[in-house]
Amino acid sequence: MKAVVYEKPYDVKVSEVEDPGIQHPNDVIVRVTSTAICGSDLHMYEGRTAAESGIVFGHENMGTIEEIGSGVTSLKVGDRVVMPFNVACGFCKNCQAGYTGFCLTVNPGFAGGAYGYVAMGPYMGGQAERLRVPFADFNCLKLPPGEQFETDFVLLADIFPTGYHGCELAQVSPGESVAVYGAGPVGLMAAYSALLRGAARVFVVDRVPERLAKAEQIGAIPIDFTKGDAAEQIREQTNGEGTDKGVDAVGYQAQAHDASHEEPAVVLNALVDTVRPTGMLGVPGLYVPSDPGAPDEHAKRGELLVAIGKMFEKGLRMGTGQCNVKHYNRQLRDMIIAGRAQPSFVVSHELPLDEAPMAYDRFDKRIEGFTKVVLHPALAA
Repeated sequence: MKAVVYEKPYDVKVSEVEDPGIQHPNDVIVRVTSTAICGSDLHMYEGRTAAESGIVFGHENMGTIEEIGSGVTSLKVGDRVVMPFNVACGFCKNCQAGYTGFCLTVNPGFAGGAYGYVAMGPYMGGQAERLRVPFADFNCLKLPPGEQFETDFVLLADIFPTGYHGCELAQVSPGESVAVYGAGPVGLMAAYSALLRGAARVFVVDRVPERLAKAEQIGAIPIDFTKGDAAEQIREQTNGEGTDKGVDAVGYQAQAHDASHEEPAVVLNALVDTVRPTGMLGVPGLYVPSDPGAPDEHAKRGELLVAIGKMFEKGLRMGTGQCNVKHYNRQLRDMIIAGRAQPSFVVSHELPLDEAPMAYDRFDKRIEGFTKVVLHPALAA
């Protein structure tokens, strides 16, 4: 089958790889209909991880079931399904508690597994024509048959639940004000989720005009951090108080205020400055324990200079960690079906699998409006 294969930094190719097969009675094989490129994929693409040549990318996947293992009970051939990016067993202590992003069995020695991602287990990614899904009864979310809501449903694999998770970590409530740092796909989903949860005002901080325009399109207030300190801009619009809640949807590759270089802790510190005393921070943005491309020796070890004194002084609380997608995906699916949510507004391009190398290049460079790319393996080039 065809798949998007990592060769070296800034180089992916669509290559022929071996078809996946049933390895366990609880497996299914899914023919992929849609698979999205994630900002997290760019960390590997840019050589900022230990990813080795040959890894097949893709953790945002949906499609139809082609083959089922003998132990699968709730699914059948032809079912349309979307899979959380988390690979989870469903029976370990964390899975039973709802923390499926931190499964203790699927990736020995590490809490959590994922498709097509370095250090997240031996699971091939879904930027390919087919995908093996382990523990399929647990990991597959069934969808209505047909093709309706295709680009909405694929976002249930990661970014829609992850954006919502950022708001859950910050406990965003009706009537509150929220600052979301980062207007990439996850940041836009966090802003959208804050509005779905009833936030009165949502500020979105970024520097890319197309992304800020999308934020404004959904009713958020755009803040361009290259035009002045973002926290000060937000305080000016909140009677000097700051916001009730804040979400970091950027992570460790954050840019300095003048966008000239990376400052890994700049968004965390900006949120400490932005959120009012006793407020809460949600951090779904990715931080890593090791970053070989970091700007200083401490950051290379995942050690960042965060204003913990100011955070303590203000009585701020912070929630962190990757999203437990299964905690949210069923309800968010039903909101899509009911017409209450349409997350596909973030999708800028739908392309054949063969155009993945071009899409990675342009998405990485943030050019030509490449906000969110969905690949369709069956689409002709």
